[in-house]
Amino acid sequence: MTLRREAFLDRVMERGEYESVQEAERAARVVLALLGAHLVGGVRAELAARLPEAFALILLNPLQSAEPLPPERFVRATAAWIEGATEATATWDVSAVLSTAADAAGDHLMQQILLQLPAGYDLLFGRPQPT
Repeated sequence: MTLRREAFLDRVMERGEYESVQEAERAARVVLALLGAHLVGGVRAELAARLPEAFALILLNPLQSAEPLPPERFVRATAAWIEGATEATATWDVSAVLSTAADAAGDHLMQQILLQLPAGYDLLFGRPQPT
């Protein structure tokens, strides 16, 4: 089931402890644009179908990436795209957005998503996997 925009942003706002919806939306737009560059095919389309339309479009029309970024570089890239962000605040942004997306995805789709990403993304999604 697709999350409504307000519900999605409310969850990101709560998890990121943002002071405004605009801050939560900015984080969601950047993180989902970067994530979209790492996912392909049906997995990306299925996740997009579970997100609010505006965020689904961002995921489906991602920033370009020459190669999948390891989690640390994904956080650094997020910091580079958010004005005034540091790696510490970007980690917070990534976690708030990706954990909300993970909730929308559900366990089965999350397994497929994690198979397309470099090791360590499970922690960014707030879904640690057994080793």
